[in-house]
Amino acid sequence: MINSIASESVRGRSTFAFAMKKLFILAAIFAAMSISALAALDTAKIDHLTGLKGKLNEKEGVYKVTFPRDDVKVRISGSAMPPFMGLGTWAAFTETKNGAMVMGDTVLFEDEVNLVMSIALDTGLSVTALHNHFFFDEPKVYFMHIEGEGSVDKLAGAIRKIYDTIKTIRGPNAKPANTFEEGVLGQESLPEKNSINPAPLNEIFGMQGESKDGMVKFTIGRPAKMHGVKIDKEMGVNTWAAFAGSDDNAVVDGDYAVTEDELQPALKALRVGGINIVAIHSHMTHENPRILFLHYWGRGSSKKLAQAVKGALLVTGLSGVTMPLVH
Repeated sequence: MINSIASESVRGRSTFAFAMKKLFILAAIFAAMSISALAALDTAKIDHLTGLKGKLNEKEGVYKVTFPRDDVKVRISGSAMPPFMGLGTWAAFTETKNGAMVMGDTVLFEDEVNLVMSIALDTGLSVTALHNHFFFDEPKVYFMHIEGEGSVDKLAGAIRKIYDTIKTIRGPNAKPANTFEEGVLGQESLPEKNSINPAPLNEIFGMQGESKDGMVKFTIGRPAKMHGVKIDKEMGVNTWAAFAGSDDNAVVDGDYAVTEDELQPALKALRVGGINIVAIHSHMTHENPRILFLHYWGRGSSKKLAQAVKGALLVTGLSGVTMPLVH
C-alpha cells in the first residue's frame, strides 16, 4: 500500500511538472508573438515623422512620444505649474492587425483649440474629448483627446501636423489670446439691445423658436433611457442653439447631444461652418444610447450662424426628426 501511495505521489509530481512545462512554453510563445508585434510597429518611423524621440513599453506593446508645454508659463491659483505636473502632450501608438492605433492628449490654450481640432479632423483623427483639468489656471489650459487607426505613416504624420500647428500659433506670441480669432466682424462689440428677427431662423430650422428680449432659442430633444427611465428634452438630453445681438452682428452658443457615431460628423460640420468648439464631454452615466455633449460658440450674421448650426443637425439626423427611443 505504501508503494502504491508513493507511486501516486510520483505520478502527481510528474503531471504537475508537465503542466508547468506547458505553461512556460505557452508564455514563451506569447512573448515571442508580442516581440513580433512590436517589431511590426516601426518606432524609428514614428520618431522621424513626429520629430520626437519616443519610449517603448515592452509589456504593453506601446510606443509613446511626449513633449512638455513649457513654451507658455502657467500658474494654478497663483503658483507656477511645472509641465511635469500635468502639462505634457503625448501620443501613444500600438500595433493592430490593420496597421496601428494612436491615442493621445494634447495640451492647448484657448486660441489654439479650434485650429488644432480642424487639423486633427482633416487628417483623419477623431477628437473624443475637450475639457479642462484645472481651476484658477492662468492662462486657461484645455486638453483635447484624440484617437485614430491606420498606417503608421498616416497616424504619425497627422500627429506631426497637430504639433507643428501648435508651434506655428505660439511662435509669434508666447502669450495666448484672450478673445476668439477675428472674423468678418473683427472685434466689433455686440449691440447693447438684442434684436434678432426670429422669422428667417424659424425657416432655417423648420421649427418655432423661443423668443425673449430680442434673443431666439431653439431646443430639440433626444430621447434616451437612464436606469430604465425615459429621459428627454426637459431632463437635459437636448440639442440647443441660442442667438443674441442683431441680424448682421450676432453670436450663437449652444450644445449638441450626439451619439458616439455622430460626434465626428457634427464636429466637422461645425468647424467647416466657422463655429468654435469649446467643450466635448458627457453629462450622464448609464444612459442608453450613450450621449456625448459638445458645446460651441459662433460669431457672424444670424442667418449664417443658423445655417452652420443646421449643417451639423443634418449630419446627425436631428433636423426636424423625432429620434426613436432605444429600448
